[in-house]
Amino acid sequence: MNGDYATYIEDEVLPRVEKNCGVKLTKDPDGRAAMGCSSGGSCALIMAWFRNDLYHRVLTTSGTFVNQAWPFDPKYPDGAWGFHETLIPKEPKKPIRLFIHAGDNDLLNPNIMRDNMHDWVEANHRMAKVLKAKGYEYQYVFCQGSGHCDGKAQAQYLPHAIEWVWKGYGGKKEK
Repeated sequence: MNGDYATYIEDEVLPRVEKNCGVKLTKDPDGRAAMGCSSGGSCALIMAWFRNDLYHRVLTTSGTFVNQAWPFDPKYPDGAWGFHETLIPKEPKKPIRLFIHAGDNDLLNPNIMRDNMHDWVEANHRMAKVLKAKGYEYQYVFCQGSGHCDGKAQAQYLPHAIEWVWKGYGGKKEK
């Protein structure tokens, strides 16, 4: 629950992509997105949340907005569950546009802790609720009969999700 991964992508991965693929990637955070499924989904939001100077667009499928953080961090004791419980409601709104998906057969890991913070469906429902309350640009798709990172469901909604995440972006010239 910090910006370290986004910094790693920025400092290590993207320069190699530019060099090895012969492309120039924008530095405009409106022109950059993070996307992921499961833990990658929570990671995508973590990247944008803690480094919104780099990323403004997020696409998550079956996002792990539950308490999976390890090792324990007293600053974020609930891991990604804290997004909908404390971070989004209590911090100033950030310039992030989000697409979130979950399915009714997504994960539930009641685990030994019994902390009630390991239900993927409930966590994604709570994310949608708090994003709406805070006035974020977001879209939440909840699929009946869809499981965790369900490829069949993704094939149906992903084209729309990508289009929606990029809505309003016209590109800016680099300085």
